[in-house]
Amino acid sequence: MKTQHIEVQKFKAASNSSTSGLVTFKLDALVKDREPVEGIEPSTLLVMTEANARVLMALLKTQLTEMDGRKPKSRHGRHG
Repeated sequence: MKTQHIEVQKFKAASNSSTSGLVTFKLDALVKDREPVEGIEPSTLLVMTEANARVLMALLKTQLTEMDGRKPKSRHGRHG
């Protein structure tokens, strides 16, 4: 398996597709190959500053709210 070290420099935009259920992020990132360490399961690392993590959380919240807004309301269950 090929592993990477991905360092987020800046989030630029986020979008979602109602048909695929995917959220897409446009970002600037530094991507480097990462050599696996013997005895440790190979993994790709996603690294970001606290500020970028907060931006990611805000973008995710916005995209999930938009996706929830497009879902049909249940006609069953609890009524408020």
